[in-house]
Amino acid sequence: MTETAPGAPSSSLRRLVPRIFSRSARRDDVEQLLRTVRTHHPKGDLAIIERAYGVADRAHAGQTRRSGEPYITHPLAVAQILADLGLGPRAIAAALLHDTVEDTGYPLDDLAAEFGDEVAMLVDGVTKLDKVKYGESAQAETVRKMIVAMSRDIRVLLIKLADRLHNARTWGFVPPEKASKKATETLEIYAPLAHRLGIQAIKSELEDLSFAVLHPKLYAEIESLVKQRTPQREQYVQSVIEAIESDLRELRIRGRVMGRPKQLYSVYQKMVVRGREFDDIYDLIGIRILVGSVRDCYAVLGSIHARWTPLSGRFKDYIATPKFNLYQSLHTTVIGPGGRTVEIQIRTNEMHQQAEYGVAAHWKYKEQMAGGKPDAKAIDADMAWLAHISDWQAETADPGEFLDSLRFEIGAKEVYVFTPKGRVIGLPAGATPVDFAYAVHTEVGHRTMGAKVNGRLVPLETELKSGDVVEVFTSKNPDAGPSQDWLGFVKSTRARSKIRGWFTKERREEAIEQGKDAIARAMRRQNLPLQRLMSQDSFEEVAQQLRYEDVSALYAAVGEGHVSTQSVIEKVTALVAAEDTTTGPIDLPPVGRSRVTRDGDSGVLVRGAPDILVKLAKCCTPVPGDPIVGFVTRGSGVSVHRADCTNVKSLMSDPERLIDVEWAPNTKSIFMVQIQVEALDRSGLLSDVTRVLSEHHVNILSASVSTSNDRLAISRFVFEMGDIVHLDRVLNAVRRIDAVYDVYRVTSS
Repeated sequence: MTETAPGAPSSSLRRLVPRIFSRSARRDDVEQLLRTVRTHHPKGDLAIIERAYGVADRAHAGQTRRSGEPYITHPLAVAQILADLGLGPRAIAAALLHDTVEDTGYPLDDLAAEFGDEVAMLVDGVTKLDKVKYGESAQAETVRKMIVAMSRDIRVLLIKLADRLHNARTWGFVPPEKASKKATETLEIYAPLAHRLGIQAIKSELEDLSFAVLHPKLYAEIESLVKQRTPQREQYVQSVIEAIESDLRELRIRGRVMGRPKQLYSVYQKMVVRGREFDDIYDLIGIRILVGSVRDCYAVLGSIHARWTPLSGRFKDYIATPKFNLYQSLHTTVIGPGGRTVEIQIRTNEMHQQAEYGVAAHWKYKEQMAGGKPDAKAIDADMAWLAHISDWQAETADPGEFLDSLRFEIGAKEVYVFTPKGRVIGLPAGATPVDFAYAVHTEVGHRTMGAKVNGRLVPLETELKSGDVVEVFTSKNPDAGPSQDWLGFVKSTRARSKIRGWFTKERREEAIEQGKDAIARAMRRQNLPLQRLMSQDSFEEVAQQLRYEDVSALYAAVGEGHVSTQSVIEKVTALVAAEDTTTGPIDLPPVGRSRVTRDGDSGVLVRGAPDILVKLAKCCTPVPGDPIVGFVTRGSGVSVHRADCTNVKSLMSDPERLIDVEWAPNTKSIFMVQIQVEALDRSGLLSDVTRVLSEHHVNILSASVSTSNDRLAISRFVFEMGDIVHLDRVLNAVRRIDAVYDVYRVTSS
């Protein structure tokens, strides 16, 4: 906002791009400002504007801009831009005061006391944050603050855009490096925001001024080419206009026909980005037709298509399906006189106001309809994407990531799809049914398990096209949640942030509870004094020992399988015993001192023979908690089976070889588990299941998959686990995978 300290402009730059050396309005043009506001708001409170100007003039006394002008000319120019857009007195007052809190000694509390909370909120929303406090992230945090403020009141952004526009007009007086940095920021953030708000007048000028700063010679060259062809262009445009006016008279439709000005930055984009020759671009003559009603728009369109041949695929009906920024118009391209291509836009006068001034036109209308108080609820409904931006910015902690996401969100091209009930949803180009689901509602996104596009079942990663009718199917499972694979194909920032948020919040909370339960169950099994141990502060000390930030993080680590319950219990009991000298040490139950040490301890003791080799049977894969029996094999020690294993019946014929066994798991115990996954067959299903299992730190030993004719996929996985209490968590995670409808442990072959 602030542009102070003198700087000498480059004479060559001034010659090439005079627009960025603009001088501000005279100080006495406050009368012009008042006249403009009075035109749009005849009953508006002009006294608040006069008081705001007086305070700003006194606060900025003695300050000058780089151009040498008194500083007050800047807030006055910003206020004039907003007045031209039709904003009301309170927004104009905030524009006059927008730099006082940041650049003078005028406190925000005093401003609120004198002008009210509404004006103070607008001023605070556009005030930059302290660079000393935020360092290199100051710019990102300032933009974040503005996003939060504009989600409450869109006028915050309108003031910021007007502020940036006037500063852009005077970039010629700023050092080249700073001007280039500001111009880049403007092209990446502020011009797309103006486009999002539908304010074409500000968006086009911001783009042209930024282009002039970043590429002054290219700017001057394109401007020269446009000027050279202006006489021929005007002559051709006039002939097209006369033909269209003749058709309007025949149709008895009153309307205005005019040539559409070419934006220099747009020409540059087509030449450089799309590789077009200038003459090819120049052949795209632009005509705009303004009529009185929607019916007249379509009547004129029919007349034009009857006169000239339309180009296939170049017709767009933005009246029936408006753009995301509420823009409405009919677009068509025809082969005009002499075989030259002509672009034509047809719209009503109200649509033209919306196209030029966007949300500012809505705000002006609603201020007038509400007796000077804007209908914020209606505006919020119109610009729902602001709420979406506000949501995901709160979930993005890293300033760099926030700015990158914002650039994508506001700059991405959109496709328009329909819900089954006909509601239009705007999504970024390349969006999928998952993006659609999150645009409808966060919970719909989380529970999505399938989708139909135009009545046909499609994979969730299918790319949507404008006009598609999309229907999503949601899971009724209360534990349903998104898949991490979705992050690989979703396009919208909203969907990405919601998916990430689910994994960082929901799964963390679940892991904390599972970790607590696992520790409590293990203590009960070992007959430890649960109340005494859980009430101690020892868990906090153990968390510090293991380098976790707090006890919750320790519980989460246990729940996610990163730390075993047994190791935590051993550390806690050791700490409690060391602190409590009155009761002596707390002994853990014996776990078989004479057992042979080997990798993957079975966790089973043979009564009366602690040193004997023990193996868990692969036919029934018993785990702690299962009723078990032991069978003495020939040369391979004791084989342990589940009591209900089908093979136990045949072992009963040799009762002398049956032996009593019991569970005694420790931190080295490894158990084999077999699960069956039943799902609707789809591409990537097997990779999704194996990924989830590996995420939960299980070692897969084998897998088998079969698919039936009715597209049912049955998968079996055998894997190793260290702590069997985590099995339920693994099963729940697999159950949440898209298209999986059942998963359970298999206890027999």
